[in-house]
Amino acid sequence: MQILMLNYEFPPVGGGAANATYFLLEQLAKKNLTIDLITASPDKIWTKEPFSSNITIYRLPVGKKRLDYWAIQELSVWSVKAYFLASRLVRDRSYHLCHCWFGWPCGAIALLLGQPYIVALRGSDVPGYNPRIKTLDRFFSKPLCKIVWRHAKYLTANSEGLRQLAEKTLTTQIEVIYNGVDVHRFKPAVKEKSDKLRILSAGRLIERKGFAYLIHALQGVDSAVLTIAGDGPLRASLRAQGEKEQVNLRLIGHVDQKRLAREYQLADIFVLPSLNEGMSNAVLEAMASSTPVIVTDVGGSKELVQGNGFIVPRKSASTLRQAILTYQKKPTLINEHGKRGRALAEEMSWGKVADAYLKLYTGSG
Repeated sequence: MQILMLNYEFPPVGGGAANATYFLLEQLAKKNLTIDLITASPDKIWTKEPFSSNITIYRLPVGKKRLDYWAIQELSVWSVKAYFLASRLVRDRSYHLCHCWFGWPCGAIALLLGQPYIVALRGSDVPGYNPRIKTLDRFFSKPLCKIVWRHAKYLTANSEGLRQLAEKTLTTQIEVIYNGVDVHRFKPAVKEKSDKLRILSAGRLIERKGFAYLIHALQGVDSAVLTIAGDGPLRASLRAQGEKEQVNLRLIGHVDQKRLAREYQLADIFVLPSLNEGMSNAVLEAMASSTPVIVTDVGGSKELVQGNGFIVPRKSASTLRQAILTYQKKPTLINEHGKRGRALAEEMSWGKVADAYLKLYTGSG
């Protein structure tokens, strides 16, 4: 079976969707499939590289200025180049299906190709997910999504919350396939003793991730140290806020998977204060590492908390502070919630995600 896959994000370019694609391909490499992925290059050159014996990665140069952020011009360039490359591949090969990460531009490209396709909704491609682009949603994204989704063979969402949001645009059948987690790469370790509560957060340093509220929640709390992994346009302002509010803050930038896995193991708790979220890879990775989680009451994040942490209102630094201090006052909860999180993560492997998509590929889903 031959699959054409489209995603403008793939490591080292992008964030959660990039990592999800990588981990899914690791599992699909074990299946009786041939997959061609068209993605973006981090450099100025076009490359064709093997991912495995049955998977090939095509990287298209788009003039990327930052690996973690997409400018409209970059996305437009990738869309045009991806369409022409996909057209050539479709002429030369007999693909059974096109797997599109994001409804646009990837789903729109598949529609233009005239290929049967799956659209995997991720969050930012769903109208209403990002308030910052509500005008774009109203006049462009929503009309386009209705057309693309209506013609898709299957639609998937990575959380129940995202499915419900998507149904506000088009009432149709959407299957929820959660993100997975590599429980072998992300695993527990004996935590080193510390006289401070070690708090970890991770993600792009953008407003939607809500890091400013987390920093404010720790204002003047000398007994805690906050580490944020990730990079983005708010790095300088978050650092300045930390200094002003006297927070023990470490901004460690973008780190590789090995370093990130170690940071999860070192942390006492993981906090994701997002203003909106699909299904966070970072929360799943923290859970797999036996690290308790505090998340905001948004999107798919809250669906992951089942006796392994706390859910707090978004944009509420005071409630975040209360939840964090609860772990400080009752340190036995760290071990208790951590073990529960690990047990939940073991039921959400990437192997199960691959099996779910394989059923859609073969029409048995």
